[in-house]
Amino acid sequence: MPLRARTLIRKMRGGAQAHLIEAEDGAFYVVKFTNNPQHRRILINEWLASAFLHYLQIHVPDVTPIELTEDFLASNPELYLSVGPRRESVPAGLHFGSRMAVHPDRVAIFDFLPEKLLGKIENRADFLGVLVFDKWASNVDSRQAVFFRARAKTWTPLKGEAPARVGFFAQMIDHGFAFNGPHWQFHDSPILGLYFRTSVYHSVRSLDSFQPWLDMVRNFPVEVFDSAWKQIPRAWVQEDEEPLEELLQSLLERRTHVERLLEDVRRERASAFPNWR
Repeated sequence: MPLRARTLIRKMRGGAQAHLIEAEDGAFYVVKFTNNPQHRRILINEWLASAFLHYLQIHVPDVTPIELTEDFLASNPELYLSVGPRRESVPAGLHFGSRMAVHPDRVAIFDFLPEKLLGKIENRADFLGVLVFDKWASNVDSRQAVFFRARAKTWTPLKGEAPARVGFFAQMIDHGFAFNGPHWQFHDSPILGLYFRTSVYHSVRSLDSFQPWLDMVRNFPVEVFDSAWKQIPRAWVQEDEEPLEELLQSLLERRTHVERLLEDVRRERASAFPNWR
């Protein structure tokens, strides 16, 4: 169910020019608009990636369509996009909302942690799982993540040691450039999709280090594709129905390619996996 925007908080950093908005449920959402400078398809990429990463049990934000009404836009004239020297209005309708896991005014959210703390992230194995996804989905952006302190009962990792009661957790964000962004192609390169601080990969010893995600991708259910596709707001798809079907079919066919793509990283970017033997 879409949620209506209630309060505009602030503009966020980044090329999509997203805004932080409080919705009618009292939660806070990073909202990307249909006419964002990076392309309308970015919203579809975010939606699909979120659904697929949830299935892979990688910690990503919950997502929902956020409705901007005419009244909301009229009462918030500071909500606009900068396109060169001019301002572009955001249209009323449904836009992509990514829910913040914590209250932004009560819990600190970091986009960088010192190396000492980076090694203590409770769900650090998620960096291996999300790399499997990023290679499968041809994410041409570097891996983006945020960090915050949370209670372990809602942030138990799929793989790794039992987390502490309260600790630092990573959440994977910004998937708009999966599928080569608005181009909806698969551009495979060993240097793409990696987190810029490669110490998160130091636990990699072999391809087995990327389990269970390699097997989960190889056997990825078609039903998850269908469910995610059906929930995309039609206003985001427009004339892209056929290209979207072709994209998803190609993604299905790539399920067995991920091992090779990881081997390419090892061969061309050996420093990322220094303990792979």
